[in-house]
Amino acid sequence: MAKITKVVGREILNSKGYPTIEATVFLDNGITASASCPTGTSVSKYEAKEVRDNDLKRFGGYGELKAVENINNKLSPKIIGMDPTLQADIDKVLLNEDGTNDKSNLGVNSILPISMAVMKAGAKSVNLPLYAYIRHFTSLGNAPFKIPSPGFNVINGGKHAGNNLDFQEFLLIPASSMPYKDALNMAVSIYQTLKTALKDKGASTLVGDEGGFGPSFSTNRDALIMLSESIATSNYKINYDVFLGLDVSANNFHQNGTYFIKDKDKNMTTEELVTVYEGLNAEYNLYYLEDPFGEDDWEGWEILNNVNSNTIIVGDDLIATNFSRLQTAIAKKAIGGVIIKPNQIGTVLETLAVVEAARHAGLKIVVSHRSGETNDDFIADFAVGIGADYTKFGAPTRGERVAKYNRLLEIDEEIRNP
Repeated sequence: MAKITKVVGREILNSKGYPTIEATVFLDNGITASASCPTGTSVSKYEAKEVRDNDLKRFGGYGELKAVENINNKLSPKIIGMDPTLQADIDKVLLNEDGTNDKSNLGVNSILPISMAVMKAGAKSVNLPLYAYIRHFTSLGNAPFKIPSPGFNVINGGKHAGNNLDFQEFLLIPASSMPYKDALNMAVSIYQTLKTALKDKGASTLVGDEGGFGPSFSTNRDALIMLSESIATSNYKINYDVFLGLDVSANNFHQNGTYFIKDKDKNMTTEELVTVYEGLNAEYNLYYLEDPFGEDDWEGWEILNNVNSNTIIVGDDLIATNFSRLQTAIAKKAIGGVIIKPNQIGTVLETLAVVEAARHAGLKIVVSHRSGETNDDFIADFAVGIGADYTKFGAPTRGERVAKYNRLLEIDEEIRNP
Protein backbone atom coordinates (compact mmCIF):
# COMPACT_ATOMS: atom_id res chain seq x y z
CA MET A 1 0.00 0.00 0.00
CA ALA A 2 0.91 3.64 -0.40
CA LYS A 3 2.77 5.47 2.35
CA ILE A 4 2.63 9.07 3.53
CA THR A 5 5.82 10.92 2.63
CA LYS A 6 4.98 14.44 3.75
CA VAL A 7 2.25 16.65 5.19
CA VAL A 8 2.31 20.38 4.58
CA GLY A 9 0.16 22.99 6.30
CA ARG A 10 -0.53 26.47 5.00
CA GLU A 11 -2.50 29.48 6.13
CA ILE A 12 -5.44 30.36 3.85
CA LEU A 13 -8.53 32.57 4.19
CA ASN A 14 -12.04 31.40 5.00
CA SER A 15 -15.31 32.87 3.73
CA LYS A 16 -15.31 35.53 6.45
CA GLY A 17 -11.87 36.80 5.53
CA TYR A 18 -10.13 35.27 8.54
CA PRO A 19 -7.24 32.81 8.35
CA THR A 20 -7.74 29.08 8.56
CA ILE A 21 -5.56 26.07 7.74
CA GLU A 22 -5.27 23.84 4.71
CA ALA A 23 -3.24 20.64 4.93
CA THR A 24 -1.92 18.58 2.00
CA VAL A 25 -0.92 14.93 2.36
CA PHE A 26 1.64 13.54 -0.10
CA LEU A 27 1.92 9.80 -0.84
CA ASP A 28 4.82 7.84 -2.31
CA ASN A 29 2.69 6.83 -5.31
CA GLY A 30 2.25 10.44 -6.42
CA ILE A 31 -1.21 10.94 -4.92
CA THR A 32 -1.87 14.18 -3.05
CA ALA A 33 -4.97 15.27 -1.13
CA SER A 34 -5.80 18.58 0.54
CA ALA A 35 -8.41 19.58 3.12
CA SER A 36 -9.17 22.77 5.01
CA CYS A 37 -10.66 23.51 8.41
CA PRO A 38 -13.86 25.57 8.73
CA THR A 39 -14.44 27.96 11.63
CA GLY A 40 -17.59 28.72 13.60
CA THR A 41 -18.97 32.08 14.70
CA SER A 42 -21.65 30.98 17.15
CA VAL A 43 -19.45 28.60 19.09
CA SER A 44 -20.27 26.28 21.99
CA LYS A 45 -17.93 26.30 24.97
CA TYR A 46 -17.82 22.52 24.61
CA GLU A 47 -16.22 22.60 21.15
CA ALA A 48 -12.63 21.67 20.39
CA LYS A 49 -10.34 24.68 20.56
CA GLU A 50 -8.41 26.41 17.81
CA VAL A 51 -4.84 27.65 18.20
CA ARG A 52 -4.32 31.20 16.97
CA ASP A 53 -1.26 33.45 17.05
CA ASN A 54 -2.71 36.42 18.98
CA ASP A 55 -0.26 38.62 17.07
CA LEU A 56 -2.10 41.90 16.52
CA LYS A 57 0.22 42.77 13.64
CA ARG A 58 -1.22 39.93 11.56
CA PHE A 59 -4.95 39.55 10.80
CA GLY A 60 -5.93 41.34 14.00
CA GLY A 61 -4.53 38.52 16.11
CA TYR A 62 -6.37 35.77 14.23
CA GLY A 63 -3.34 34.49 12.32
CA GLU A 64 -2.63 30.76 12.37
CA LEU A 65 1.11 30.40 11.81
CA LYS A 66 1.38 28.46 15.08
CA ALA A 67 -1.06 25.91 13.67
CA VAL A 68 1.00 25.71 10.46
CA GLU A 69 4.10 25.07 12.56
CA ASN A 70 2.25 22.38 14.51
CA ILE A 71 1.42 20.57 11.28
CA ASN A 72 4.81 20.88 9.63
CA ASN A 73 7.05 20.29 12.64
CA LYS A 74 5.06 18.26 15.16
CA LEU A 75 2.32 16.25 13.46
CA SER A 76 3.74 15.57 10.01
CA PRO A 77 6.83 13.69 11.27
CA LYS A 78 4.62 11.43 13.40
CA ILE A 79 2.63 10.03 10.48
CA ILE A 80 5.27 9.87 7.74
CA GLY A 81 5.54 6.29 6.51
CA MET A 82 2.00 5.36 7.58
CA ASP A 83 -0.59 3.82 5.25
CA PRO A 84 -3.30 6.46 4.55
CA THR A 85 -6.02 3.80 4.62
CA LEU A 86 -5.29 3.17 8.31
CA GLN A 87 -7.41 6.16 9.33
CA ALA A 88 -7.99 5.02 12.90
CA ASP A 89 -4.28 4.56 13.55
CA ILE A 90 -3.41 7.95 12.07
CA ASP A 91 -6.15 9.79 13.95
CA LYS A 92 -4.96 8.13 17.16
CA VAL A 93 -1.43 9.39 16.54
CA LEU A 94 -2.75 12.92 16.01
CA LEU A 95 -4.80 12.76 19.21
CA ASN A 96 -1.96 11.36 21.28
CA GLU A 97 0.41 14.04 20.05
CA ASP A 98 -2.06 16.72 21.17
CA GLY A 99 -2.80 14.97 24.46
CA THR A 100 -5.85 17.00 25.50
CA ASN A 101 -9.59 16.34 25.35
CA ASP A 102 -10.38 19.69 23.74
CA LYS A 103 -7.42 19.88 21.29
CA SER A 104 -6.18 23.00 23.11
CA ASN A 105 -2.52 21.98 22.83
CA LEU A 106 -2.05 21.78 19.06
CA GLY A 107 -5.50 23.02 18.02
CA VAL A 108 -8.35 21.50 16.07
CA ASN A 109 -7.26 23.73 13.18
CA SER A 110 -4.01 21.74 13.04
CA ILE A 111 -5.47 18.27 13.59
CA LEU A 112 -8.71 18.19 11.56
CA PRO A 113 -7.34 19.24 8.15
CA ILE A 114 -4.77 16.43 8.37
CA SER A 115 -7.43 13.91 9.36
CA MET A 116 -9.69 14.94 6.47
CA ALA A 117 -6.83 15.04 3.96
CA VAL A 118 -5.77 11.53 5.03
CA MET A 119 -9.35 10.33 4.45
CA LYS A 120 -9.28 11.84 0.97
CA ALA A 121 -5.87 10.30 0.26
CA GLY A 122 -7.11 6.90 1.43
CA ALA A 123 -10.09 7.10 -0.92
CA LYS A 124 -7.84 7.98 -3.84
CA SER A 125 -5.48 5.14 -2.96
CA VAL A 126 -8.21 2.53 -3.31
CA ASN A 127 -9.83 4.33 -6.26
CA LEU A 128 -13.18 4.98 -4.59
CA PRO A 129 -15.32 8.12 -4.48
CA LEU A 130 -14.85 9.75 -1.10
CA TYR A 131 -18.46 9.15 0.00
CA ALA A 132 -18.18 5.44 -0.86
CA TYR A 133 -14.88 5.17 1.00
CA ILE A 134 -16.34 6.86 4.09
CA ARG A 135 -19.22 4.36 4.06
CA HIS A 136 -16.73 1.59 4.96
CA PHE A 137 -16.15 3.31 8.32
CA THR A 138 -19.86 3.17 9.24
CA SER A 139 -22.29 0.44 10.29
CA LEU A 140 -24.44 0.91 7.16
CA GLY A 141 -22.79 -1.85 5.14
CA ASN A 142 -24.29 -2.13 1.66
CA ALA A 143 -27.25 0.16 2.32
CA PRO A 144 -28.03 2.26 -0.78
CA PHE A 145 -26.60 5.76 -0.97
CA LYS A 146 -28.97 8.70 -0.79
CA ILE A 147 -28.69 12.46 -0.82
CA PRO A 148 -29.73 13.86 2.58
CA SER A 149 -32.58 16.35 2.64
CA PRO A 150 -31.01 19.82 2.55
CA GLY A 151 -32.00 22.56 4.97
CA PHE A 152 -31.52 25.94 3.26
CA ASN A 153 -30.76 28.90 5.53
CA VAL A 154 -32.37 31.71 3.52
CA ILE A 155 -32.73 34.37 6.23
CA ASN A 156 -29.73 34.95 8.51
CA GLY A 157 -29.97 36.46 11.96
CA GLY A 158 -28.05 36.39 15.22
CA LYS A 159 -24.27 36.48 14.92
CA HIS A 160 -24.51 35.47 11.25
CA ALA A 161 -26.02 38.81 10.21
CA GLY A 162 -25.15 41.55 12.69
CA ASN A 163 -27.74 40.47 15.28
CA ASN A 164 -30.57 42.03 13.29
CA LEU A 165 -32.79 39.12 14.39
CA ASP A 166 -32.50 37.07 17.56
CA PHE A 167 -33.00 33.73 15.80
CA GLN A 168 -29.93 32.77 13.82
CA GLU A 169 -31.32 30.78 10.88
CA PHE A 170 -34.68 30.62 9.14
CA LEU A 171 -34.69 27.39 7.16
CA LEU A 172 -36.47 25.92 4.17
CA ILE A 173 -36.62 22.13 4.44
CA PRO A 174 -37.90 20.32 1.32
CA ALA A 175 -40.08 17.23 1.70
CA SER A 176 -37.81 14.22 2.12
CA SER A 177 -39.52 12.51 -0.84
CA MET A 178 -38.45 15.30 -3.20
CA PRO A 179 -35.48 14.44 -5.47
CA TYR A 180 -32.41 16.50 -4.69
CA LYS A 181 -32.38 18.37 -8.02
CA ASP A 182 -36.00 19.38 -7.49
CA ALA A 183 -35.29 20.43 -3.91
CA LEU A 184 -32.42 22.63 -5.07
CA ASN A 185 -34.59 24.18 -7.79
CA MET A 186 -37.35 24.90 -5.28
CA ALA A 187 -34.95 26.50 -2.81
CA VAL A 188 -33.48 28.77 -5.48
CA SER A 189 -36.97 29.74 -6.69
CA ILE A 190 -38.16 30.65 -3.20
CA TYR A 191 -34.86 32.41 -2.42
CA GLN A 192 -35.21 34.64 -5.50
CA THR A 193 -38.88 35.31 -4.75
CA LEU A 194 -37.92 36.27 -1.20
CA LYS A 195 -35.30 38.66 -2.58
CA THR A 196 -37.92 40.40 -4.72
CA ALA A 197 -40.35 40.60 -1.81
CA LEU A 198 -37.71 42.17 0.43
CA LYS A 199 -36.88 44.75 -2.24
CA ASP A 200 -40.58 45.60 -2.62
CA LYS A 201 -40.79 46.27 1.11
CA GLY A 202 -37.63 48.37 1.08
CA ALA A 203 -35.79 45.82 3.21
CA SER A 204 -32.13 44.95 2.81
CA THR A 205 -31.15 42.12 0.49
CA LEU A 206 -27.54 42.05 1.65
CA VAL A 207 -26.55 38.53 2.66
CA GLY A 208 -25.14 37.21 5.93
CA ASP A 209 -22.29 34.83 6.61
CA GLU A 210 -24.18 31.82 5.30
CA GLY A 211 -25.71 33.43 2.22
CA GLY A 212 -29.18 34.12 3.60
CA PHE A 213 -30.64 37.60 3.52
CA GLY A 214 -30.13 39.74 6.61
CA PRO A 215 -33.08 42.17 6.76
CA SER A 216 -34.08 44.05 9.89
CA PHE A 217 -37.53 43.12 11.15
CA SER A 218 -39.43 44.24 14.22
CA THR A 219 -39.87 40.66 15.41
CA ASN A 220 -38.56 37.21 14.60
CA ARG A 221 -42.10 36.24 13.67
CA ASP A 222 -42.01 38.82 10.84
CA ALA A 223 -39.29 36.76 9.14
CA LEU A 224 -41.49 33.67 9.28
CA ILE A 225 -44.37 35.64 7.77
CA MET A 226 -42.17 36.86 4.92
CA LEU A 227 -40.85 33.36 4.29
CA SER A 228 -44.34 31.84 4.26
CA GLU A 229 -45.56 34.47 1.78
CA SER A 230 -42.58 33.85 -0.51
CA ILE A 231 -43.29 30.12 -0.54
CA ALA A 232 -46.89 30.76 -1.55
CA THR A 233 -45.86 33.25 -4.25
CA SER A 234 -43.46 30.64 -5.65
CA ASN A 235 -46.40 28.26 -6.11
CA TYR A 236 -45.17 25.72 -3.56
CA LYS A 237 -47.26 24.41 -0.69
CA ILE A 238 -45.98 24.99 2.80
CA ASN A 239 -46.09 21.85 4.98
CA TYR A 240 -46.39 19.75 1.84
CA ASP A 241 -43.60 20.62 -0.60
CA VAL A 242 -41.52 22.48 1.94
CA PHE A 243 -41.39 22.94 5.69
CA LEU A 244 -40.08 25.69 7.94
CA GLY A 245 -37.32 25.31 10.48
CA LEU A 246 -35.35 27.48 12.89
CA ASP A 247 -31.85 27.43 14.28
CA VAL A 248 -32.52 29.65 17.26
CA SER A 249 -28.99 29.58 18.74
CA ALA A 250 -30.46 30.57 22.09
CA ASN A 251 -27.04 30.85 23.75
CA ASN A 252 -26.81 34.25 22.11
CA PHE A 253 -29.81 35.69 23.96
CA HIS A 254 -29.53 33.69 27.19
CA GLN A 255 -28.11 35.57 30.15
CA ASN A 256 -28.33 35.10 33.90
CA GLY A 257 -30.83 32.28 33.53
CA THR A 258 -33.32 34.20 31.39
CA TYR A 259 -33.95 34.80 27.69
CA PHE A 260 -34.75 38.01 25.83
CA ILE A 261 -35.99 38.34 22.23
CA LYS A 262 -37.45 41.35 20.45
CA ASP A 263 -40.85 39.65 20.17
CA LYS A 264 -41.36 40.14 23.92
CA ASP A 265 -41.03 43.20 26.13
CA LYS A 266 -39.40 41.42 29.07
CA ASN A 267 -36.95 38.70 29.91
CA MET A 268 -38.43 35.22 29.86
CA THR A 269 -37.96 32.14 31.97
CA THR A 270 -37.30 28.78 30.37
CA GLU A 271 -40.99 27.88 30.73
CA GLU A 272 -42.09 31.14 29.09
CA LEU A 273 -39.76 30.52 26.15
CA VAL A 274 -41.29 27.05 25.76
CA THR A 275 -44.65 28.78 25.41
CA VAL A 276 -43.23 31.05 22.68
CA TYR A 277 -42.06 28.04 20.69
CA GLU A 278 -45.40 26.32 21.16
CA GLY A 279 -47.13 29.41 19.77
CA LEU A 280 -44.84 29.58 16.72
CA ASN A 281 -45.31 25.88 16.14
CA ALA A 282 -49.09 26.18 16.30
CA GLU A 283 -48.96 28.94 13.68
CA TYR A 284 -46.26 27.62 11.35
CA ASN A 285 -46.03 23.89 12.10
CA LEU A 286 -42.26 24.08 12.56
CA TYR A 287 -40.65 20.88 11.38
CA TYR A 288 -37.20 21.59 12.77
CA LEU A 289 -36.04 23.51 15.85
CA GLU A 290 -32.31 23.72 16.63
CA ASP A 291 -30.72 25.04 19.83
CA PRO A 292 -33.96 26.41 21.32
CA PHE A 293 -32.28 26.79 24.73
CA GLY A 294 -28.87 27.53 26.17
CA GLU A 295 -26.25 24.80 26.10
CA ASP A 296 -26.62 24.13 29.84
CA ASP A 297 -30.39 24.62 30.19
CA TRP A 298 -31.17 20.89 30.27
CA GLU A 299 -34.59 21.55 31.82
CA GLY A 300 -35.81 23.45 28.77
CA TRP A 301 -34.54 20.81 26.36
CA GLU A 302 -36.24 18.00 28.27
CA ILE A 303 -39.55 19.86 28.51
CA LEU A 304 -39.70 20.84 24.85
CA ASN A 305 -38.58 17.52 23.45
CA ASN A 306 -41.24 15.72 25.45
CA VAL A 307 -44.17 18.02 24.62
CA ASN A 308 -43.37 18.64 20.96
CA SER A 309 -43.89 15.39 19.07
CA ASN A 310 -44.20 16.92 15.57
CA THR A 311 -40.99 18.97 15.62
CA ILE A 312 -37.45 17.61 15.53
CA ILE A 313 -35.62 19.20 18.47
CA VAL A 314 -31.98 19.34 17.39
CA GLY A 315 -28.89 19.86 19.51
CA ASP A 316 -25.87 21.76 18.21
CA ASP A 317 -24.27 23.93 20.92
CA LEU A 318 -25.78 21.50 23.41
CA ILE A 319 -23.84 18.53 22.01
CA ALA A 320 -20.89 20.08 20.11
CA THR A 321 -20.33 16.72 18.34
CA ASN A 322 -19.05 15.46 21.68
CA PHE A 323 -19.64 11.82 22.60
CA SER A 324 -20.12 12.38 26.33
CA ARG A 325 -22.49 15.32 25.79
CA LEU A 326 -24.48 13.18 23.36
CA GLN A 327 -24.74 10.35 25.89
CA THR A 328 -26.11 12.77 28.48
CA ALA A 329 -28.68 14.13 26.03
CA ILE A 330 -29.80 10.63 25.09
CA ALA A 331 -30.18 9.66 28.76
CA LYS A 332 -32.23 12.79 29.45
CA LYS A 333 -34.31 12.33 26.26
CA ALA A 334 -33.50 15.96 25.50
CA ILE A 335 -33.22 15.83 21.68
CA GLY A 336 -34.63 14.18 18.59
CA GLY A 337 -31.72 15.07 16.34
CA VAL A 338 -28.08 16.10 16.50
CA ILE A 339 -25.88 18.44 14.48
CA ILE A 340 -22.61 16.88 13.29
CA LYS A 341 -19.65 19.21 12.69
CA PRO A 342 -16.21 17.59 12.48
CA ASN A 343 -14.39 20.71 13.66
CA GLN A 344 -16.33 20.64 16.92
CA ILE A 345 -14.53 17.46 17.95
CA GLY A 346 -11.28 17.23 15.95
CA THR A 347 -10.84 14.10 13.84
CA VAL A 348 -12.90 12.21 11.29
CA LEU A 349 -12.98 9.00 13.37
CA GLU A 350 -14.15 10.83 16.50
CA THR A 351 -16.92 12.39 14.41
CA LEU A 352 -17.93 8.98 13.08
CA ALA A 353 -18.16 7.62 16.63
CA VAL A 354 -20.67 10.33 17.52
CA VAL A 355 -22.64 9.59 14.34
CA GLU A 356 -22.87 5.89 15.17
CA ALA A 357 -24.02 6.60 18.74
CA ALA A 358 -26.69 8.97 17.45
CA ARG A 359 -27.87 6.46 14.87
CA HIS A 360 -28.06 3.71 17.50
CA ALA A 361 -30.23 6.00 19.66
CA GLY A 362 -32.62 6.66 16.77
CA LEU A 363 -31.76 10.34 16.44
CA LYS A 364 -31.93 12.31 13.21
CA ILE A 365 -28.44 13.10 11.92
CA VAL A 366 -27.83 16.59 10.51
CA VAL A 367 -24.42 17.22 8.94
CA SER A 368 -23.53 20.90 8.97
CA HIS A 369 -21.04 23.39 7.59
CA ARG A 370 -19.78 26.37 9.62
CA SER A 371 -20.26 30.09 9.08
CA GLY A 372 -16.54 30.49 8.31
CA GLU A 373 -16.25 28.04 5.42
CA THR A 374 -13.84 27.27 2.60
CA ASN A 375 -14.43 25.83 -0.86
CA ASP A 376 -13.55 22.36 0.44
CA ASP A 377 -16.51 20.05 -0.28
CA PHE A 378 -15.45 17.21 2.05
CA ILE A 379 -18.56 17.69 4.18
CA ALA A 380 -20.87 16.86 1.25
CA ASP A 381 -19.21 13.48 0.70
CA PHE A 382 -19.18 12.91 4.44
CA ALA A 383 -22.94 13.51 4.71
CA VAL A 384 -23.70 11.00 1.95
CA GLY A 385 -21.17 8.49 3.22
CA ILE A 386 -22.59 8.35 6.74
CA GLY A 387 -26.20 8.26 5.53
CA ALA A 388 -27.18 11.56 7.15
CA ASP A 389 -30.86 12.47 7.27
CA TYR A 390 -30.28 16.17 6.62
CA THR A 391 -27.58 18.64 5.65
CA LYS A 392 -27.17 22.32 6.45
CA PHE A 393 -24.91 24.09 3.97
CA GLY A 394 -26.46 27.57 4.03
CA ALA A 395 -28.34 29.42 1.31
CA PRO A 396 -28.02 28.38 -2.36
CA THR A 397 -25.55 31.23 -2.96
CA ARG A 398 -21.94 32.25 -2.13
CA GLY A 399 -19.18 30.12 -3.58
CA GLU A 400 -18.24 28.26 -0.39
CA ARG A 401 -21.88 27.15 0.08
CA VAL A 402 -22.54 26.41 -3.58
CA ALA A 403 -19.43 24.19 -3.67
CA LYS A 404 -21.21 21.78 -1.33
CA TYR A 405 -24.51 21.87 -3.22
CA ASN A 406 -22.74 21.32 -6.53
CA ARG A 407 -20.85 18.36 -5.10
CA LEU A 408 -24.16 16.85 -4.00
CA LEU A 409 -25.41 17.27 -7.58
CA GLU A 410 -22.39 15.34 -8.79
CA ILE A 411 -22.85 12.57 -6.22
CA ASP A 412 -26.58 12.42 -6.96
CA GLU A 413 -25.80 11.79 -10.62
CA GLU A 414 -23.30 9.08 -9.75
CA ILE A 415 -25.60 7.13 -7.43
CA ARG A 416 -28.57 7.40 -9.78
CA ASN A 417 -26.52 6.29 -12.77
CA PRO A 418 -23.90 3.87 -11.39
